[in-house]
Amino acid sequence: MFSKNNHYLYALILITFLFVSGCKSSKTINEGEANLGLSAKQLIKENSKLSPKFKTLQAKLRITYSEGKKEQTHTVSFRMKKDEVLWMSAPFSVIRAKITPDNVAFYNKLDNTYFEGDYKYLSDLLGTELDFQKVQNLLLGEALFNLKDENYKLSMHENDYVLQPKKQRELFEIFFLLNPAHYKISSQQLSQIKELRHLQIDYKAYQEVSGQKIPELIKVLAVEGNDETTIGLQFKSVTLNNELRFPFNIPSGFDKIKL
Repeated sequence: MFSKNNHYLYALILITFLFVSGCKSSKTINEGEANLGLSAKQLIKENSKLSPKFKTLQAKLRITYSEGKKEQTHTVSFRMKKDEVLWMSAPFSVIRAKITPDNVAFYNKLDNTYFEGDYKYLSDLLGTELDFQKVQNLLLGEALFNLKDENYKLSMHENDYVLQPKKQRELFEIFFLLNPAHYKISSQQLSQIKELRHLQIDYKAYQEVSGQKIPELIKVLAVEGNDETTIGLQFKSVTLNNELRFPFNIPSGFDKIKL
């Protein structure tokens, strides 16, 4: 799941360049009064009402990446057209990435390399099958899998609702933790016990922007055996529904990365 090469960080950044907002001003959501009396179906219905609605987005994203004792911080620009394209560019365009439902691509001017392919590499990286919708959901605070597609049982863990399929999948187990005060996901966790793999996405804070509840701080934790990688995301300077361009041309003479 975790390949140790110079392109690992670029791919992780490529996975994590998504954020949603409604206008320039926002406020952090404080804990409200919890409603602990919902059924699983009622909880899923309340959660679905909060799915963010927008056409395009642009923002600055601060990414903190740590693996073992190594830690790096990068601030990138990104844009998106919901359900169609995700685009990211580092300062001076030294690294640029673009994801569509059919294609994953990035290039790096620091070593004159590029990658262009499908979702297999990202799937191998995180240890689960990914597609455009799952990548988008992961970073919007939406469930990786459509909650309406399965029957779930409901329990409580500390201060969160816990949704888990009545029949867990054969290859992995998945859990969704939802905040009972505002019904958004506080954590989603996917475990492959036999392979000693664990992917956890924690939504540390949400903010309310133009009437929508959206992620403010996200922590992504990927574990395989004794290896642990963490990505922290902080989102700033967000604007919504502007006309945007998504320029992406691989420079001539670059070498293709084989992953």
